[in-house]
Amino acid sequence: MIDIRPHIAAALQKGKPVVALESTLISHGLPWPINLQTARRAEHVIHDQGAMPATIAVVRGVPTVGLDDNELLYLAQSDNVCKASRRDLASVLAKGLWAATTVSATMLLAHHAGLSVFATGGIGGVHPGSPPDVSADLYELSRTPVAVVCSGAKSILDLPATLEVLETLGVPVVGYGTDTFPAFYVRCSGLPVSTRIDDLDALARLVRSHWNLNGGGIVIARPIDAGLDADELARHINAAETEAHEQGISGAARTPFLLRRLAERSEGATLRANEDLIVANARLAAELALALKGGS
Repeated sequence: MIDIRPHIAAALQKGKPVVALESTLISHGLPWPINLQTARRAEHVIHDQGAMPATIAVVRGVPTVGLDDNELLYLAQSDNVCKASRRDLASVLAKGLWAATTVSATMLLAHHAGLSVFATGGIGGVHPGSPPDVSADLYELSRTPVAVVCSGAKSILDLPATLEVLETLGVPVVGYGTDTFPAFYVRCSGLPVSTRIDDLDALARLVRSHWNLNGGGIVIARPIDAGLDADELARHINAAETEAHEQGISGAARTPFLLRRLAERSEGATLRANEDLIVANARLAAELALALKGGS
């Protein structure tokens, strides 16, 4: 069912490190042409570290691991691309559609393809409000053994509730060089991570130990290098949330809407931060994939 492109299959067969990348940020997370620029930069930085990048999406109904540049371009420019979480995969496969994969869907397909390290911007989580809107990412992390390198969870979320769900589901939240959970555009949420790790060898040992105990996913949270002002961002988020509520925007459409409005309200500052953190996370994921190959 999965098209693992020849260069990815060859790398896996030779035991070389491969890093998964999601595609939703290309089709739904960032505007043109920043989306394509960011996707290419993330792939290049993984190459530069000595690992192989594998961007994942559904191409005409076929889960595909290792998109080529023309496919990246199509995702970046086309309006005919679905957003697929784990729940949606069977539907888009059956209908033969193009679909960009969220964190949950990318984790699932990466695991089936034999990939164990995945880089993204931020995981989904619990949205504010009642009843709570809980991302499928959290449940996928509880059952699929993939290390997800990210900058915490998106700032628009209820971060205490998100961390509580992760704790309940038994998902380690590892702060790489930090004691506190990053909040995507903001370096520090003020909330503690479950453990702090400061070097790659120790991180690789923790990841192996978790999987040797039959654990599922792991959140490896790396703070953005130059975060935005937390108070100013909070004002933008509150305004965007109000607009979403007034316009009745919910479900899968909510996060893209909020991110778009934040970009507009911040005059592009969130877009620049998003691109930088994705590339930095891709670099760390490549370094982790190499470290995991260096031990048993």
